[in-house]
Amino acid sequence: MSRVAILGGGWAGMAAAVHLVQAGAQVSLWESARHWGGRARALSIAGPPGSSQTWQVDNGQHILIGAYRDCLALMAHIGVPTATALYRQPLDLRDVHGQGLRLPDLPPPWDAALGIARAQGWSWSERLALLRRAARWQRQGFRCGAHDSVADLCTGLPARLLREFVDPLCISALNLPSPQASGQLFLRVLRDSLFAGRGGSHFLLPRIDMGELLPDSAARWLQQRGATLHLGQRAQQLQPHPQQPQGWMVDGQAFDHVVLATPSHEAARLARTAGQHAPAHASACQHWADQAAALEHTAIGTVYAWAPPPASGQLLPTPMVALHSDAQAPAQFAFDKGQLGGPAGLLALVVSACTLPRHALQDQVLAQARAQLRLPQLQALQTVIEKRATFACTPGVQRPPMQIAPQLWACGDYVCGPYPATLEGAVRSGREVAQALWQVLKS
Repeated sequence: MSRVAILGGGWAGMAAAVHLVQAGAQVSLWESARHWGGRARALSIAGPPGSSQTWQVDNGQHILIGAYRDCLALMAHIGVPTATALYRQPLDLRDVHGQGLRLPDLPPPWDAALGIARAQGWSWSERLALLRRAARWQRQGFRCGAHDSVADLCTGLPARLLREFVDPLCISALNLPSPQASGQLFLRVLRDSLFAGRGGSHFLLPRIDMGELLPDSAARWLQQRGATLHLGQRAQQLQPHPQQPQGWMVDGQAFDHVVLATPSHEAARLARTAGQHAPAHASACQHWADQAAALEHTAIGTVYAWAPPPASGQLLPTPMVALHSDAQAPAQFAFDKGQLGGPAGLLALVVSACTLPRHALQDQVLAQARAQLRLPQLQALQTVIEKRATFACTPGVQRPPMQIAPQLWACGDYVCGPYPATLEGAVRSGREVAQALWQVLKS
């Protein structure tokens, strides 16, 4: 039985581990933190002042979409009941007053055509402009120049469409404003969500915490099948096997393959260390490490806030609403956690491409939400900023490949692939590295 070490227990590492165990490999998985999940994990916060409650939330509000086929398939495989664990709704970018775009539950392209035709607050000229631009992207096969930005793709579109359609989609998918975001990656997301099949554009909002949604559930699945899990332990040494030319040693244990499923900066450090101990692979390891270390990152902030809920228990008309965002009002979306299985009165207010320090962010978001959502009693409970939430999906970004050196691999949402830094990109990367590795083992 082939022995594989996976360093990193986030969504990519868990996906790789599950696929490799399923294929018959003997897997050992290391995670340096005290929890599985990496940047998508559970978090405990204190309830409203005066209460003794502790609420389970996440380190940041996440959205999945119906096009996340690898995520959904992996969850189903390990026994997560996705039909109840995820709240499914057609794409909805409306504000609290119902203004904006909502797609009906129809197969493409009818969902987009009818949704755009019915968009509240849009003029007919604005609706036709978006339909024409979408048709042009489709005729071009959802391709553009490698160095085109999302703003380049949308030149000439009315300002309202940019503000209420392009910008919310771009910043939620790529975590960058449209002038800085890769047009190529944006079009791939549009193709796979809006134009690939019925339900692909649906929003899937977690009803359970992110740990249970995949990483904690995957850890239990792996343990039941004999995988060795090292939680809260950092792998200290990575070096070539002294007697096995193609093998590696992790903390003195021999493995046929090693997969680096850590964040890019840690993977770069490990790759450099491996190259220092393996002169034959030093150049390849150093080149890969340089690519991984060169990636820039962007932050996502989530302000968890609470207001006394009305008799209905709902603070918002729907579980998720768009917010009007600008320099002084940085949040783009609000989520009513009470409608998603959480405590009544709890909101998650999300700031993608976050650049503000914690206190300024919290103050501005709280003022924004009180005004736009008409919740004067809203008070902040906790603000979470994931500083390295995503790699910067800029035009022409150079991402490192899957293979670092013989028998040494990497997976993660930052590894070269067709998607931006999303949960689907991470899980897909884990599956692909497992498949590539297994092909080598079989040859």
